[in-house]
Amino acid sequence: MAQTPKKRIVVVGGGAAGLGLVRKLAKNDRYEVILVDRNRTHVWKPLLHEVAAGALDPNQDEVGYGGHAVRWGYRFFQGALARIDRDRQVIVTAPLVDEDGEVIFEEHEIAYDILVLAIGGVSDDFGIPGVRDNALFLEHRAQADRFRQKLLNACLRVNARREKGEVDATLPICIVGGGATGVELSAELVNSARALSSYGLEGFDPDAFRITLIEAGPRLLPALDEKVVGKVTQELRDIGVDVRVNTMVTQVDKDRVHMKDGTDLPATLILWAAGVRGESGVPGYSDLELSRLDRVVVRPTLQSVTDDRIFAIGDCCHCVLPGQERPVAPRAQAAQQMADHLLVAIDKLDKGQTLPDFEYKDRGSLVSLSHFATVGSLMGNLMSGKLSIEGRVARLAYISLYRIHILTVHGWLRGMAQLIAGRINRVVRPRLKLH
Repeated sequence: MAQTPKKRIVVVGGGAAGLGLVRKLAKNDRYEVILVDRNRTHVWKPLLHEVAAGALDPNQDEVGYGGHAVRWGYRFFQGALARIDRDRQVIVTAPLVDEDGEVIFEEHEIAYDILVLAIGGVSDDFGIPGVRDNALFLEHRAQADRFRQKLLNACLRVNARREKGEVDATLPICIVGGGATGVELSAELVNSARALSSYGLEGFDPDAFRITLIEAGPRLLPALDEKVVGKVTQELRDIGVDVRVNTMVTQVDKDRVHMKDGTDLPATLILWAAGVRGESGVPGYSDLELSRLDRVVVRPTLQSVTDDRIFAIGDCCHCVLPGQERPVAPRAQAAQQMADHLLVAIDKLDKGQTLPDFEYKDRGSLVSLSHFATVGSLMGNLMSGKLSIEGRVARLAYISLYRIHILTVHGWLRGMAQLIAGRINRVVRPRLKLH
């Protein structure tokens, strides 16, 4: 008796949602699962601010796609999505080149029965002049590594100037965007500044950092309760961060940020962490319907409104649920819930059954201010009102998010081993990564 051919499921994007999805899909003998990503390794995006500040060595926490694929029974292909041919049901990846620009292999075609787009998003520059050319970003590990190197070089320059007698030499850093990335990076940089004097920079005073956090809206962290945000704002100011709300940026130069009120701010390092939109190349991928922010428009089932065989999850997905006016927010917890939904949806699509609508459950938000404080709200719409937490309870809840991520990616046995190893590494390795 002839064996029923396996359905080929191609997942483009190996972020937290995509990586966890392929691991679980590969357990089903009816599927052949292929993960496509432009990188060879994965680092959990909420940790990138720690990588950027030197507080985390990404080599200890990254996941190699190749080894992970062998372990869990799916295939990994390195490549960047170039276009989708819906008529032929194939994706085309761009040529892969090395650091010298030499081609490793030419563009490649991969056929699919079901396609899942989990390509994430990028910060929205809102069309502001100079942002793309002069600001730094924290969207993937390479950018975090670049920020850390620039930060270290700038610190060395300031330290050298101070040792020569310029006691007022400072390092101005401007962070634009008062969401979780901007807030957490601000606090992590203060923590790093306080540790630098123990790493050979004897002339470096922590007060040399001049960190300014700019938010265009009326307050930081719009997803959090106003009372909690007040505590976060005050804590940041107490540790020396200049927090400016209701401040709109109009132009970014190489070493200066200009504001709408006519003032400008000198800055050696400028980090842009405002808004989320689809990548600039998304409109050229295919004829899929996109939102005004170049995110794939999907039905409540998470299927593209253009093609039932194509799903989109995470930051690249524009999903307006029944009874809602706004799309599901581009947050890590939403991406993970979408990935879990697809395990059911793909099974039903394969069996010719009606697909359920995605249901988003807001489980609250947590923000860690390095070693200074952790605050947040739990449960969200799972209970009447929000439960504000802070201190040790909030810290434990924040840490548990990473633990859940590790267990999702590696499974229980390897996940627990990874967590234990990570704990040991944090004790024995240097406090800062300065290379």
